[in-house]
Amino acid sequence: MVGEVEEAEFPERFRSYSENERHWQARREFILRNLPPDWAGGAPRPSGRIDHLLSLSMVWANHLFLGCSYSKDLLDKVIEMAEGIEVEDVPQFTTRDEIMKKHQH
Repeated sequence: MVGEVEEAEFPERFRSYSENERHWQARREFILRNLPPDWAGGAPRPSGRIDHLLSLSMVWANHLFLGCSYSKDLLDKVIEMAEGIEVEDVPQFTTRDEIMKKHQH
């Protein structure tokens, strides 16, 4: 029972203070889907690996919700990691290049 509670609370410690519920639930799902299987049930969690996963979760969330851009390789990686995560009402962003292209025609 104690292990189950700790496991359920595990991702909650990584929620940002300013993160709204919708953004957090999407990022939480990203984190949980991408935890290595050997981390279940209170197994030791190397801090470097979790830091890397948390960074990738922030890249994905920032791209999805804020329109931040990153290198193609990095975006490809996080989009693949997020495959199957459904998020409703995702904002649509127009890049600077898209705006400039429209004005050239």
